[in-house]
Amino acid sequence: MRQQHSWGAFAVQRYSVDPRPLSPAGSELFIVTAGIARKPGMSRDDLVRTNADIVKQVSQQIKQASPQAIVVVVSNPLDVMCWVTKEVTGFPRERVFGMAGVLDTARYRSFLAEALSVSVEDIQAMVLGGHGDTMVPLISYTTVSGIPVTQLLDRAALDKIVDRTRNGGAEIVAFLKTGSAYYAPSAAAVQMVESIVLDKKRILPCAAWLEGEYGLSGIYCGVPCKLGKGGLEQILEVQLTADEKAALAKSANAVKETMAAVQL
Repeated sequence: MRQQHSWGAFAVQRYSVDPRPLSPAGSELFIVTAGIARKPGMSRDDLVRTNADIVKQVSQQIKQASPQAIVVVVSNPLDVMCWVTKEVTGFPRERVFGMAGVLDTARYRSFLAEALSVSVEDIQAMVLGGHGDTMVPLISYTTVSGIPVTQLLDRAALDKIVDRTRNGGAEIVAFLKTGSAYYAPSAAAVQMVESIVLDKKRILPCAAWLEGEYGLSGIYCGVPCKLGKGGLEQILEVQLTADEKAALAKSANAVKETMAAVQL
């Protein structure tokens, strides 16, 4: 059972069967969606600071209402808003992480399926890094029913799909004219919540606080994560190609630059 609260988050109480509206107090999981979209004339730094203030207020209320809750952040800029949430709540990294990689991977798989004229269900893939134009689709781990995608598409075609994935959000906005993506982000958040609430132990790319994994520390960045009833139960370190390592480092630096615009 869930309920959206006026302060910008969904609360989940795993075992509630009471039909009455939920109180946020004692909720086990929150999905934070609070924030505004970038407006004409607004700089990226202005957007970061504005949304940081909003997410800070939401995080304070989550901490007060449910100090043992798990928090899944959806607000943008995603990686930095995860950091704000973690800093304000004081929760451990196992209980604060972000939805980004699941969404980005879904777009990547969709574009590959379109290019290959195959079912998206047969494409296995993962997108790591920050949630933005520096994200890192892992071509070396992309397969179609176990067949390496490099055997089915040439590098030029794959590079175009990678670029389209990185700009997938902008593509949606261009079609909608007003507003931004909503269906895919919500579906991605549901995958994460189901893995936690039902203890599925799924391996999903999520924005996690890194403490040395992949040679990175002190930032949120998209990496393969095991999600279960404990929240973030494990970060998996996979071998990357030299190009993928360099791209991940570049993506992490972009996150750090955005963090610098926020004063907590």
